[in-house]
Amino acid sequence: MHRTQCLFCESTKLVTVMDLGLHPFADTFLKEEDMGEGEKVFPLVCDLCESCGNVQLQCATDPNERYANHEYSYTSSNSDFSRKHWDEYAAQVAAKVSLGKGLVVEVGSNDGYLAEQFQKRGNVAVGVDPSPYVADLAKERGVDTVIDLFNTKVAHDILKSKGKAELIVANNVFNHSDTPIDFVKAVALLLDENGTFVYELPYWAVTIKSGKFDQIYHEHVNYLTVISSEKILSQGGLGIYAVEVVNYHGGSLRVYAKRKDKCGHPAEADALKKEEKELGLFEPAMYKRFMADLHAHRAAFLAEVYAIKNTGGTIVAVGAAAKGNTLLNFYNLNHKTIAFVTDESPHKQGKYTPYTRIPIRGDNTFANYGEVYALILSWNLSDTLKKSLLGINPKIKFITPWA
Repeated sequence: MHRTQCLFCESTKLVTVMDLGLHPFADTFLKEEDMGEGEKVFPLVCDLCESCGNVQLQCATDPNERYANHEYSYTSSNSDFSRKHWDEYAAQVAAKVSLGKGLVVEVGSNDGYLAEQFQKRGNVAVGVDPSPYVADLAKERGVDTVIDLFNTKVAHDILKSKGKAELIVANNVFNHSDTPIDFVKAVALLLDENGTFVYELPYWAVTIKSGKFDQIYHEHVNYLTVISSEKILSQGGLGIYAVEVVNYHGGSLRVYAKRKDKCGHPAEADALKKEEKELGLFEPAMYKRFMADLHAHRAAFLAEVYAIKNTGGTIVAVGAAAKGNTLLNFYNLNHKTIAFVTDESPHKQGKYTPYTRIPIRGDNTFANYGEVYALILSWNLSDTLKKSLLGINPKIKFITPWA
């Protein structure tokens, strides 16, 4: 189904700015028993709202199919890098908002790692996540988890059982919502009068500046800026209290929101809004140039890939990340071209990438080769991964689609 209204402001002034073709759900990795079944694919097309500046997916998909039909394979604690980030996040956010011992609600709580960090500092923490698989992992950590999509009904239920929240966090999940107006109203309902809502997600300005389009996928319904953040927060009577850009996922926007009467006028927000306008994030002409560059880079990289294959070379991709699946599908790199994808997560090993059907193995797969080519899909961890992989096989040659 095509969306005809903006999810942030309900305007019908939508213009198509990006078309990446047909894609499966990026975070749905296949088990061996799934390999005889077909997969759903949907147009991965982005529209720009000319009224409020939101960028959203044109094609509406069923969130239950995205998160609950298969074992959701992403876990918050999947690497030392991730655990370090969430440890620091808990400490930084607690200090920034002068967090007391009140209720902390984590929306999109995944395996409960972050919520557990708040529990360790003495807070009562409740998680909300639609995936039964990762919710069970969270419960094993002792994190009380509601298995559902966050909405006003869930907020009412938590309010009734636990009371108001001093802090609500939603990391890499607010942009997943098909109903962001209801989402922010649910936050406002559950938040106490002096409470803070903090969300972190891939920053659209960084995506455009870097040319790394691969964080566009069906699970990411909306692509936020500071300007569009102000619009959606206002729907719940909230405003931006503070904002910063952090290095997670290659560049993420971290927004601190409070009730409007508790907010000042943060200078950092004004600076980021000015840069967003200068980048042309709200101008369709900029996206036309962006897509032309994307196609040119794809042609050049595929020429390199086919030259390697024509001489008998082996290419192994590194990092079974959702963003890697966007790249593999847009470049049409499947199991005929890529021998394996390696990943150290036990939740992904033994499975296959969606649609491209590439088997996933551990990094030690590289020890089975002499000279071999590596395509790092988890580019935000590139330096760390290169060092580790060269320790397994010093003959690895690295190739990259990024300029």
